[in-house]
This record gives sequence, structure tokens and C-alpha cells, in this order.
Amino acid sequence: MCVFAVRLFLGFLLCAPRSQCLDCPFGYLENVSNILLSNNRITEIASHSFSALSNLRFLDLSENHLSLIHPEALSIPGSPLQELNLSNSLHNFTAMTDLTTALRWGGLGGLLRLDLSGNHLALLPPGMFSHLPNLQHLFLTNNSLKAIYSGTFSGMNHLEVLDLAHNAFMTVSTDALQELEKLGNIRILLGDNPYTCSCEISHFVAWLNESKAKVDVDAVRCASPLGLSDSRLQGLGIRALGCVVPVQAEADNLTLQTSYVLLGLVLGLVGMVFLFVLYLNRKGMKTWIFEMRDACRDVLEGYHYRFELDSDPRLGQISNGGGSGAQGDSGLHKSQQLPSDTYIVHLPTDTQIKQLTTSPHMKR
Repeated sequence: MCVFAVRLFLGFLLCAPRSQCLDCPFGYLENVSNILLSNNRITEIASHSFSALSNLRFLDLSENHLSLIHPEALSIPGSPLQELNLSNSLHNFTAMTDLTTALRWGGLGGLLRLDLSGNHLALLPPGMFSHLPNLQHLFLTNNSLKAIYSGTFSGMNHLEVLDLAHNAFMTVSTDALQELEKLGNIRILLGDNPYTCSCEISHFVAWLNESKAKVDVDAVRCASPLGLSDSRLQGLGIRALGCVVPVQAEADNLTLQTSYVLLGLVLGLVGMVFLFVLYLNRKGMKTWIFEMRDACRDVLEGYHYRFELDSDPRLGQISNGGGSGAQGDSGLHKSQQLPSDTYIVHLPTDTQIKQLTTSPHMKR
């Protein structure tokens, strides 16, 4: 009776055609716990419209035409509000943006139940509900949602029921499945969506078969193709979803694999023959290796000789002294150290050394 009286009074208060802005004070209703303002063609909610209602527990703003919501429109000291019904009330996308801001700055830490169904929502901003840590029931049915993005339901650690039925989901991406999996063992309603049962939805089918969440699997059915229309997604095999490779493709793949195996066998046989030939000619190979080693050693010794000859200035003077002198002293090894008092005498080029012969008379 009290609720009916309050509703009747507010009806008279807001029935004027020009009074479509909810900015009137509620100071005289501070003990009211439930307020029903549905179907009143309200278009705007001003700042702190309900701040005087310190005992407000339930607020119904459904079936209105909200286009402007102040960021602090839902702010009430002490956060007493537990249930908020905004179904079929958001008039445009701007109102959705304003509501996101109002949920963030409204101080609704005590909110337990939020109804946003029937608002033609096509996108849920990431972190939209992160400032509602105690929310237990979230109703998003009868909207136009097509995807769920990472972070959409972040911070909702006490959620018990999530209603996503009657939306526009044709498939459920891997990111959406990860987001739903984070919610834990809760009640999730995903039925009555136009799911396309193709290979792209195989991950969703696997999640339905393995998830611990309580999903309304009987209502999760295929909308297309025609051959799978009204078939339950849970239990569908990959062959029914069209994920099986055609037989011809399998045969081609098998032929390609066989070719790779034969090529590996041929290469292995060639390698074995090569190693066998090396084994038979191991003695000749050993001799060839030793000869190459000796040749390399001779070359390195020649380079070493030239390096020592260039590094010793005295040996450099000897090498630059003259043609015959250089030829005469070529027998000296460059590694020998000449003492400081050593003199090298060079004979003139025209000097002839004659062999002395002794006559028979001398022998006697």
C-alpha cells in the first residue's frame, strides 16, 4: 500500500507534459526504500537526483526514454541501492555512454542486481561493470550484442547469473570464451541466439562440452545452415560442423608425405654409399692428407723465414749488400745470431781462384 501511494504521488508529480526532467528533490521521502518510475517518458536524470533517499534499495526506471544521464545521477551517500532496473529505457547510444560513466562515478558498490535488457546494446565497453564489485545478477537479454571482448566482465568476482539470451551472437570467439571462463561456476544464459554452426564455432562447442559453468545448453541451438537448423550445439562433432578435410585433400596430403619419405630414404642411401667409398679409400685419403699437411707446413716455414729476415735489420743489410754477396751468404740461416765483432769479407767478382798443381818434382 505504501509503494502504491508513493507511485501515485510521483505520477502526479511527473505527469505534467513539460516536466520530463527528473531533477526534483526527494527530501520528504528519505525513508522510502522502493521507487517505481517506469513508463513515465523520462528523458533526463540530473545530478544527485536520488541523493536524499538514504534508504533506497530498489529503483525502477524501465520503459522510459533516457537520453541524458548525469555522471552523478545515481550517487547516493552510503550506497544503499541494491537493485536497478533500466530495461527498455536507454533511448540512444549517448545514454549508454552516460550510463557507463554513471556506473563508475555513482558509488554503487552495494548494487546486487542490474537489468539492462531490451536497450539495443551492440557493444559493452571493457570495464563497464568493474566498479560494481558486489553485483550478483546481470541481465543483458534482448539486446544486439554480437561479441564479448576481453575485460568486459573484469572485477565481477561475486557474479552468480549472467543473462545473454536473445542477442545477435552468431559465434563466440576465443577471447569471449576466456572472459566467460574467468567468471567461474556461475549460471550463464546463452540461448536463443542465431548461431551459425560452422567450423568457426568448434571452440564454442568444445567449451560447452567441457566448461563447469551452468549453461542453458538446451536453448543453445543452430540457426544455420539449414541442415543443422534447431540442432543442439552441445555434442556436435567436427564432421557435422564441416571441419573434416575432404577425402581428395587427404589423399594428396598422404601422397606428399610418401614423397618426402622416399626422398629421405634416397638421400640416406647416397650418404651411406659415400661413406663406404671413403672407407675403401681410407689409405689413399690418409696419404693425401699427410701430403697436404707437409705442403702446408713448407709454405708456412717459407713465410716464417721471410718474416724473420724482415724483422732483423742486420740480416736485411746482408740481403741488400749485393748480388754475389747475397748469393755467397745464402747458406747462412736467418735464425743464427751474428756476434757484434763478426766481419764478412766479399771477394771481387773478377777474382779467380786457381787450383795449385804440384809437379812430380815437388812430390818428391
